[in-house]
Amino acid sequence: MFLLLVVAGNETTRQAIALSVQALLGHPDQIAVLNSADDRGWRLAVEELLRWTTPLHHFRRTATRDVELGGKRIAAGAKVVVWYTSANRDEAVFPGPYQLDLRRSPNPHTTFGRGGPHRCLGEHLARLELRVLLRELLPTLSRLEPDGEPGRIRSNFTNGLKRFPVRLAALRVVVVAP
Repeated sequence: MFLLLVVAGNETTRQAIALSVQALLGHPDQIAVLNSADDRGWRLAVEELLRWTTPLHHFRRTATRDVELGGKRIAAGAKVVVWYTSANRDEAVFPGPYQLDLRRSPNPHTTFGRGGPHRCLGEHLARLELRVLLRELLPTLSRLEPDGEPGRIRSNFTNGLKRFPVRLAALRVVVVAP
């Protein structure tokens, strides 16, 4: 179980962190939201970043019995794909689904699944890691700038960055003579 958590959570959490930083650099108004966030605000922000980044595009399952879903018949043994990326941009669920809104509430995203035996076991650890890293990075975040085009990993399963060059902007100091 430990190995499963370490391996499974490594790639997705790492990608959620990288994609969150990329999202925040592309939406500096949302960095201001983090600067004024209390504990509840941080919880909302992390949920929105998880929705926005969606580190896994999809997951496939096998139907164990005949079922009807959304007016469609699914036979036992049929392969079914859950597209988390699509669900997290569903206009029927999320007002302005293509807008990054760190104050979004409610936020019933599907990033970790929607319950049952296949819900992500590491979801609480992933949330904690994302929150801790972003809190530590926050004082520097507004000084980070993209430094070239990011390189995406080639995968139809994992959403992520292979390379994300950034630079730290110079700190401006203004000295006022007495």
